[in-house]
Amino acid sequence: MLLNYINWNVDPEIVGFWGLSIRYYGLLFASSFFFGYIIMQKMFKKEGLTVELLDKLTVYMAVGTVLGARLGHCLFYGPHFDILGFNGEILVRGYLSHPLDIIKIWQGGLASHGAAVGILIAIYYFSKKHKKPYLWTMDRIVIVVALAGFLIRMGNLMNSEIYGIPTELPWGFIFVRNGEVLPKHPTQIYEALSYLIIFVLLYFIYNKKGAQLKQGLIFGLFLILLFTARFFIEFIKEVQVNFEQGMSLNMGQWLSIPFILIGFFLLYRSLKQQSAIK
Repeated sequence: MLLNYINWNVDPEIVGFWGLSIRYYGLLFASSFFFGYIIMQKMFKKEGLTVELLDKLTVYMAVGTVLGARLGHCLFYGPHFDILGFNGEILVRGYLSHPLDIIKIWQGGLASHGAAVGILIAIYYFSKKHKKPYLWTMDRIVIVVALAGFLIRMGNLMNSEIYGIPTELPWGFIFVRNGEVLPKHPTQIYEALSYLIIFVLLYFIYNKKGAQLKQGLIFGLFLILLFTARFFIEFIKEVQVNFEQGMSLNMGQWLSIPFILIGFFLLYRSLKQQSAIK
């Protein structure tokens, strides 16, 4: 007889020593940069660009990703100030009441929408300093960002976090470490597979017609596909923070809409330019 759910009780820590630990999430997060670098190295080599330029781009990407993801979590998903009890005790710490908490990344809290904004800003400064077209850079960066999204969501699965509402589907996960007793949608896997498919599609398009495509087309496709997938998967996710209770659209969905609209604009613009050439 087949089970109609999966008991998920994976220890998020791979190994610990001297008070330090190596966790699946950290390893997968770091591997996203490692594999991204290898893929970008192939792209740069194909286009006759130097490894030195790629190294500089990697630094901009790393800083933009980490800072953006952390600030995005603190600003979008709050609480911004302390929530106090009747006797004045702190029930929930707020980041603006304790700004030093913002730098405590090891306590958890990274937001993908914040990472997206951080990357957009970082690449702007990279393009400006190194005189590379902004959309040209983004068309290449987003390919490996999609792969990174796959790896990071698998890290969320290993942490037993960011999962969905109860389900009766046979692949529902009971996240034992969180004290769950009902099978929940493994939305980390749904997102991870979506991002992996987007990565394969965009990398295929780049390898097939990269040099012939107008700048912004791959970037536009990425924004539409990734944030549309995120938008719909959010409907079956549990709320991440208390203020989302009762909202018709949660914070992740509201933050996805502008990216989708920008994606359609970039896609329309690049296709229009492409047809004008023909």
